[in-house]
Amino acid sequence: MGQTKHKKTGKKQLTLKEQAVAIARVAKLSFQTAPGAVLFKLVGAVVGAVVPLMTAYFAALTTTSLVDAYGGNESARRAVLWYVIATAFLGLFSLVWQSIDQYIQASMRYRVESKVADQMYEQFLSLDFWRYDDKTTADLYEKAQKFAQLFAWVFDRLAAIISQLIAMFAGVGALFFFNSWLALAVLVAIVPGVYLQFKLSRAQIAHWNNNVDARRTKSMIEWSLLQPDKITELRLYGMVRHLLDMRMSMRDKDEKVRIDFERHFMSKRLMADVLQAAAEVGSLIWVTLEIIAGRQAVGQFVYVQQVVGRAMGAATGFVSELSTVDEEVANLFEYQQFMQLERSSSRLKKVASTPGSIEFQDVSFRYPNSRQWVLRDVSLTIRQHQHIAIVGENGAGKTTLIKLLAGLYTPTKGSVLVDNKPLNEFDVGSWHKQLALLRQEFTEYGFANVRDNVLFGDVEKNDPEQLRVALHDAEAADFTSKLPYGLNTFLMNWIEDDDGNKGVELSGGQWQRLALARNFYRDAPIIILDEPTSAIDALAEARIFNRLFKEKDKTIVVISHRLTTIKKADVVYMMKDGRIVEQGTCQELIGRRDEFYRMFESQIQ
Repeated sequence: MGQTKHKKTGKKQLTLKEQAVAIARVAKLSFQTAPGAVLFKLVGAVVGAVVPLMTAYFAALTTTSLVDAYGGNESARRAVLWYVIATAFLGLFSLVWQSIDQYIQASMRYRVESKVADQMYEQFLSLDFWRYDDKTTADLYEKAQKFAQLFAWVFDRLAAIISQLIAMFAGVGALFFFNSWLALAVLVAIVPGVYLQFKLSRAQIAHWNNNVDARRTKSMIEWSLLQPDKITELRLYGMVRHLLDMRMSMRDKDEKVRIDFERHFMSKRLMADVLQAAAEVGSLIWVTLEIIAGRQAVGQFVYVQQVVGRAMGAATGFVSELSTVDEEVANLFEYQQFMQLERSSSRLKKVASTPGSIEFQDVSFRYPNSRQWVLRDVSLTIRQHQHIAIVGENGAGKTTLIKLLAGLYTPTKGSVLVDNKPLNEFDVGSWHKQLALLRQEFTEYGFANVRDNVLFGDVEKNDPEQLRVALHDAEAADFTSKLPYGLNTFLMNWIEDDDGNKGVELSGGQWQRLALARNFYRDAPIIILDEPTSAIDALAEARIFNRLFKEKDKTIVVISHRLTTIKKADVVYMMKDGRIVEQGTCQELIGRRDEFYRMFESQIQ
């Protein structure tokens, strides 16, 4: 049987062979992470399967000895005490083992989860930058991450599968040594139930995989309905009832259908259960007749009852456990594929000092897996300590140009040169030490306080004076000084410090000023700003850029739509449809009354 794919998701459902291979890989990775704990789990699987059979055996001997002792057999009276002691010892051993096993499980879960999570972080943070914008990589990472988060749980389930499998075969084997025909009858009775349970589990998993979108939609609706910042619009637009109905529809599409699967299999499973019950009752009737005929001891009734029930229960448990890990084990392939992605290469050349020039030579670029050219034949030169402005309408290619400048991507055609040497020949980490980059989508570190939000600009230093200057230059000193705990104030209202002081929420403009302060604190020789003041009022913006453009020892590249900022640049590059269509000073471009003038005409007037 070959592997199948679900129509909607393309998610492959593993064949039994593939499932066995995947389980072996999980076991191998677990053993590499915590060999001692894995060996303990495997021994535990055997113990969990064998001890109940041994208990049943001694219970049978105890019952027989009790009957003989009641009949006056002196040796049976002595033996029954030892059998009781042995049974009690097995019970005590099981309790002690379970206690140790709980600790080993917790320890192993921590070690395995930590190891796998660390590997995932290392791999994710070492990829080439283009992969972070690649949907295929993002989807692969999401699936791999899901497996990584459940890895320790999957191994626990695999240990349970092994235990149930051993218990099933041990039970049938124990019956075989007692009576081979009885063992065969029980085995035949087990097979239909196992087969039907397996079919039901596979059908439910197929349905689960086919309804990922329905569950995702339901989860997003539920999340939106419970967000205080969204409820105003939802109620104002009368969407609450509509979304509640959508939620119920998605729920029924997912959960109700799974219940229907149970109904469809109910009659068949009932027949399988009847067959198992008949085999169990038949076994007990047979052993009862044998006891009455004097061919078996009385205790064998207990033995047969316990072993047959154990074998049948283990068979059902085996399939049930196997079905719970089917989807997670399938994700192992995505996990391994993600872990095998090529990491960003570590180049030998280091950028030792601030470059005298950065040059784009006939650069054209399109994103991976895309046919659309974002940049075409772009040529420009940025000299040391020069102040550059890049302007253009949305989609003109400005931000993409900044990504190439930062070394996040390599040009599809042409070259980006640093002091006449290709940028992609340098170690990207050493290049980034020359840059301070603030994008439109800056990061809000809500889990940290004000001080740390600024110090994150350069975690290798802690300079209180530079911190003060950075806050002042970013127009952030005033509002941060008025926060309840000053620079120690956390910036999320559900975060508290060690003294129980609650955090606060900042406005968009305040967050942007704090991000600017972080950028200034970095004190890099090349400053790149992509719409850095879109949420800041015009007067504050003017003060910020007046200070910034007075920095004669900095190379500044800024993207902006505000003429007051652009006027301060030494050179302005006007972009349109991925090309540079004009360049010169702001006054020169205004005088030409061409693309630049038409874009900023309302601000000029």
